[in-house]
Amino acid sequence: MKIVAAYLLAVLGGNNSPSVDHIKAILGSVGVEVEDDRIELLLSQVKGTDLAEIVACGREKMASIPCAGAAIAVGAPTAAGGAAPAVASVAAEPEKKEDKKEVVEESDEDMCFSLFD
Repeated sequence: MKIVAAYLLAVLGGNNSPSVDHIKAILGSVGVEVEDDRIELLLSQVKGTDLAEIVACGREKMASIPCAGAAIAVGAPTAAGGAAPAVASVAAEPEKKEDKKEVVEESDEDMCFSLFD
């Protein structure tokens, strides 16, 4: 993630094709040391790709990530009590324990770049 942030800083700073040395200089300015091969991997994956395309691809990937707390939206009870009983009945149902299933990570090959490297 540090390397991606440094790459984005370089591109937003006006360098449309930053090198390994540019990214190392950005990261070195804040005391972060990274291996050259990891930077080269990122640069090889984004070579020839516009920053807008990279961001658009990242947005598509982030849209598929589930967010916590999106299951039930609880509002304030109304004066007439119209919505409160429905919310109370949903909240009163006991939670069912889900079977623990092994989570299989998806391959990073279809991503524009490896986000967490």
